[in-house]
Amino acid sequence: MRLSARVDYALRAAAELAAAGAGPTTVGELAKEQDMPPKYLENILLQMRRAGLVRGQRGPEGGYVLARPAAEISLADVIRAVDGPLANVRGERPEHVGYRGPAESLQQVWIALRATERAILEEVTLEQVATGALPERVRQLAADPAAWD
Repeated sequence: MRLSARVDYALRAAAELAAAGAGPTTVGELAKEQDMPPKYLENILLQMRRAGLVRGQRGPEGGYVLARPAAEISLADVIRAVDGPLANVRGERPEHVGYRGPAESLQQVWIALRATERAILEEVTLEQVATGALPERVRQLAADPAAWD
């Protein structure tokens, strides 16, 4: 699985917003806390706003806040907002690609891979990431030494 810089920045910014609570946080504060380029982050936050994940507040006390409680926003929600579907093959959804002959079963592999990604990314919320209280299944998978190879 490859995560783009855009997804990495979006998830890190969203975790910061989850930890910040109800008060708005500026792009500059988010960028500084996570060592990200502010202009690039601004574009990412606009995508997240369009997806209904964050709200922008104008004025001297302005900034960004989560549009819903952090416990209701999954990592998958953030990824889809900035990068589209969780799994694709050459820009297509796995169910829309077809193979012939010996490669025919690859489609099932891609669909199974997407299902596995979803099982984790839809389960983990921003609140869990911000507090470090990850689901037991995620902690167990990450504790396996083979997972780090």
